[in-house]
Amino acid sequence: MDIILKKILYIIIVLSIFNPLNSFCQEKKIIEIIEAGRFTKDEENFPKANILSKGNNLRVRLFHDGATITSDKTFFYSKKNKFNASGSVLLKQGDTLELKSEYLNYDGNEGQAKAWGKVVLKQPDMTLKTDTLYLDRILNIAYYNSNGIIEDEENVLKSKKGRYFINEKKYSFKTGVKINNPKYDIDSENLDYNLISKKALFFGPTLITGNDYEIHTEKGNFDLKSSIGNFQKNPKIFYNNKIIEGDSIFYDESINYASATKRVVITDTINNSIIKGEYGEIYKDKDSAIITKRALAINIIENDSLYIHADTLVGTGPTDQRILRGYYDVKILKSDIRGISDSIYFDESKGKIELHKKPLSKKQKQILSLKSKLKLNPVVWFNDSQMSGNEINLLTDLKTRKLDSLLIFGNSFVIEQDSIDKNNYNQIEGMDLNGDFVNGDLNNLQVLKNIKVIYYLYNDDGELIGIDKTICSELKIKLESNEIKNITFYTSPEGKVHPEDKLDPNLKLLEGFVWRISERPETLDDLFK
Repeated sequence: MDIILKKILYIIIVLSIFNPLNSFCQEKKIIEIIEAGRFTKDEENFPKANILSKGNNLRVRLFHDGATITSDKTFFYSKKNKFNASGSVLLKQGDTLELKSEYLNYDGNEGQAKAWGKVVLKQPDMTLKTDTLYLDRILNIAYYNSNGIIEDEENVLKSKKGRYFINEKKYSFKTGVKINNPKYDIDSENLDYNLISKKALFFGPTLITGNDYEIHTEKGNFDLKSSIGNFQKNPKIFYNNKIIEGDSIFYDESINYASATKRVVITDTINNSIIKGEYGEIYKDKDSAIITKRALAINIIENDSLYIHADTLVGTGPTDQRILRGYYDVKILKSDIRGISDSIYFDESKGKIELHKKPLSKKQKQILSLKSKLKLNPVVWFNDSQMSGNEINLLTDLKTRKLDSLLIFGNSFVIEQDSIDKNNYNQIEGMDLNGDFVNGDLNNLQVLKNIKVIYYLYNDDGELIGIDKTICSELKIKLESNEIKNITFYTSPEGKVHPEDKLDPNLKLLEGFVWRISERPETLDDLFK
């Protein structure tokens, strides 16, 4: 019985040592020698090393954990499970990975290798070249710290530092990253690139340079195959002397389209103008942009900012033929001008601003009173003077960039609150109105056709003389500091001065009188109310 037990114990011990399921043996895979031309030892210079070298048309071939390593000469340390190879070294792992170098140090216990000297790592869809490469076969990661070049079907990628995740087929680049593509170049400081999806992810300052555009960002992604990108941190797009900014920008080069979200700013560097909003779309081929949600345009006139707000702003045309259109709830604000309208047309190349009313339907034309209709007309204010009409034009001198003239077409109406009695209003109604500016101030006005006037007259002591009510076919108004100072009537004027107490209060206002001071914007915040 004792002999049988001893035999069983002996078998168990042997099995415990050589059983392939033993965890220790499973982790520690031994490097195997497949073949070599020559075998020598040099204990004095290379103690405990088996020196393998090529000879008899045979090169050194070793095998470890699914990989074959071929070289001209190898110092193999069997007890340490390591070797140092040199001379056209080739590490081949299946049919998917090849590593070529002049030198290779390999640790079989750690599954790690260091290759240097004309290093080339190849897979079917990419090639990596560098001077020194580290390979971790357990984690399946390769990395370099001294300049690497990666080439795939369309791109050449360069960086000072890089890490390649073999299983995921993904690169992580750091420092001096450059991607060269036939359609664009990319410069970044921190970039991940997926060989399968062809997407690049940015985690630091990045510049994408196309044939006629630049994209700056500090975070985002870009599909190198389709040229579609999303950029989230400080993104900017430069093209045709324009700058597009926003909290987030989407870009599709194939259709030359971009959209921006939150704190959107489009700057025209040539015309010195800006469009802002919370959402924007840019069509590069049409050279157009649409801005909505708190849309605001800023133009420089007379070294002063002209602010234009609308529900929707549309900029179209090249820089030298730029046109800005605004739709719905238009408001304009300048230090000396205020205005409102349903829509606006601004031809920057001609320095012409048109304010339009919303077209009336047939039913509205039939049922609305004159007052209700005129209340829908665009209005501009110059200091205390309110001017309205079916359409208002403001023209700017392109050389001086100063306001040059004012034109009002149809149902022209000028109202000015009396400076002495705020309950009274000077009023002029006519068909059309022309005005000119001197040094930024309205200087002369001319009103034409079907003119009606109500004007309060005072003596030098500020006492009311009476109320002048006149009709004529033409009149001219002299202004100072945008206030009416003198009125001259032409073409058979008819009228007289009425004592205030003799004039019916109902006749103190012209039929279409609408005082719209409550709608007048005074601050930037008012533009959005």
